[in-house]
Amino acid sequence: MKKLSDSDIENMGRGEFYPDNRAVNRAVRAELKLGHLIPPAPVAAPRHSVLDLHNKTEEQAWDSIMALATSGTHSATVITGASGILKIKFPEWATESRLSPYIVSFRPINNGSFYVIFRWRMVIRDQ
Repeated sequence: MKKLSDSDIENMGRGEFYPDNRAVNRAVRAELKLGHLIPPAPVAAPRHSVLDLHNKTEEQAWDSIMALATSGTHSATVITGASGILKIKFPEWATESRLSPYIVSFRPINNGSFYVIFRWRMVIRDQ
């Protein structure tokens, strides 16, 4: 990476010097203590995720599922456990709650987990 000279920094302050490389721009801003103005590059959501809800309360499970549904992931394996309230609650949430618009389909894989397909890149405004 090119080390910027004092004249480069001075020209940049006057708007006469524009680094064409994002890494250089980030380094210059960090050197000028302006690094917080450049947000980090977005991380792509994984195409498939696994969400294990064992040992979670209903509220924790709800928060985890909503975070996953709004993360941009396309599909997920949601493990609820073979017994307990989450095995009963998840299908209700998927069909009759604020979660339902995010879900295209879901089906049981076995006696304690579901395969879920989410609406991809869906944006829903809270009412």
